[in-house]
Amino acid sequence: MKKGIHPNYNVVNIVCTTCGNEFEGGSVMKEVRVDTCSNCHPFYTGKQKFAQADGRVERFNKRYGIKSEQE
Repeated sequence: MKKGIHPNYNVVNIVCTTCGNEFEGGSVMKEVRVDTCSNCHPFYTGKQKFAQADGRVERFNKRYGIKSEQE
């Protein structure tokens, strides 16, 4: 690497603003704040709810009374 053109890479403390969790990471910034982390994000905590949305094909089949192969 060329000397003098790259920023300094630091070990920083990353803080989650939602739950207050703190962990170390690397960045060129002095301080890092994140909105959600793996400690409080619904996907990682298992509290995520999946909304079952009908697809276009299913709506078409339901509208015109076409039975699916699975039934």
